[in-house]
Amino acid sequence: MSKRTPMIEMRHVSKHFGSVIALSDISMAVCSGEVMCLLGDNGAGKSTLIKTLSGVHRPTDGQMLLNGEEVSFKSPAYALDAGIATVFQDLAMIPLMSITRNFFMGREPTTGWGLFKRIDWKRADRIAMQEMSKIGIDVRDPSQPVGTLSGGERQCVAIARAVYFGAKVLILDEPTSALGVKQASVVLRYIAKARADGLAVIFITHNVHHAYPVADAFTLLKRGGSLGSFRKEDISREEVLNMMAGGAELESLDAELAEFQHTDQEDQRSARPEAAPQNQASSV
Repeated sequence: MSKRTPMIEMRHVSKHFGSVIALSDISMAVCSGEVMCLLGDNGAGKSTLIKTLSGVHRPTDGQMLLNGEEVSFKSPAYALDAGIATVFQDLAMIPLMSITRNFFMGREPTTGWGLFKRIDWKRADRIAMQEMSKIGIDVRDPSQPVGTLSGGERQCVAIARAVYFGAKVLILDEPTSALGVKQASVVLRYIAKARADGLAVIFITHNVHHAYPVADAFTLLKRGGSLGSFRKEDISREEVLNMMAGGAELESLDAELAEFQHTDQEDQRSARPEAAPQNQASSV
């Protein structure tokens, strides 16, 4: 059986900002119908990697390949045209505008020709409702402000928008970070659906408990470098947590804290005044 060509791949990618090394020798590959979870703590380089994939930054070194062909994006618009859609944490939505307006955001369907060309709002509303219903969200009125939706539902609008407009690669930047358990489950279900529809999904998060149920593979980042990529069947949830938390560092910290506690107890004992001897009763 021949090996599948990854839909998106990074080979030894580095990104420098002057003397600052934001990314160093990052390699990973995601095939269609897979979810790659990109894990790392704050400052690990996740944001820089997202922006490099989505065309905001150009790599200083290394190669990026889309469906086996090397690519170099001049801007996010070029990446979007190539099928790489990124849903950032701010969602790029206008809360006071309707669900339909936010769904299309300048790409509304039109009707008529020439001077009589106009937006077909009936068709736009129908498409927005259909796409939302596919993910289990019942929109009663597509003209309602998107700000009236829950956080999880707004995430799903942004994801459904990217999928509808032909995304081949879906990059999600911390989509569940500010959500409760119920809302996060809505987003995770839709990530699983995007995978079933054949998209290559890159799910950026620092929450292993959200990542593990939907992931097919993991890439772990630390201080701009990669700790490696692992298939889900090759690594347990506890191992992922241990690598993210820095198991060796935590053990060293526990040893140091135990030593400090021991020293502090010794200091407290030595600082206690010795009990004065009892006065002997004087003889008469």
